[in-house]
Amino acid sequence: MAEAPVIDPTARVHPTALLERGVVVGARAAIWDAVHVRHDAVIGADTTIGEKTYIAYEVKIGSFVKINAQVYVCAQVTIEDGVMISAGAIFTNDTFPRALDRALARLETSDVTDETAATHVERGATIGAGAVIGPGVRIGRFAMVGMGSVVTREVPPHALVVGSPARVAGYVCACGPRLVDALAFGAATLATRWSCHRCGRTYAADAGTLRCVADPHEAVRVLDV
Repeated sequence: MAEAPVIDPTARVHPTALLERGVVVGARAAIWDAVHVRHDAVIGADTTIGEKTYIAYEVKIGSFVKINAQVYVCAQVTIEDGVMISAGAIFTNDTFPRALDRALARLETSDVTDETAATHVERGATIGAGAVIGPGVRIGRFAMVGMGSVVTREVPPHALVVGSPARVAGYVCACGPRLVDALAFGAATLATRWSCHRCGRTYAADAGTLRCVADPHEAVRVLDV
């Protein structure tokens, strides 16, 4: 007998959502209408999955994640805690996307193979509406991918990337606002500091990204910065 989904009693699942065998849904999660979650996927606590979103098999989604409507999350994607994925974003995982196999003899398998590229979205990152995430990339913690961007390479932590292909335009605070553009960031010294007008956090440049050096919300935050 197929293993039934394991749904925490505090979670909310819309009656039109389809959850396959082995799916795990954490406490206080919300899964809205016409969502399809494939077998053995894991959805963390306090996470929301918007309507008509597709979550492929064995995908791992952390806690405090917001996935808006009509998002496509393919196999081999890992999404850490506190990630925001806006409406219509698409993940991809095919190294050689063809309908037929290498012999051109039959349809290519849809299962994971040694040519399937894994993608990892680190904690606190945002993926804008309509963005396309290429196969085998890592999106760093608290990075922000601009709407409609096409990501083809690794995104550094806290980086704001825009365009097709996406390029670094600046660096952003953990709460969202841009703190510095890419040119000014490149000219920063060890003494340079940037403060966020929205949350009051202060940052320094460190190894090609931002490092938080003062956080007035340290006692209450649910993510490390």
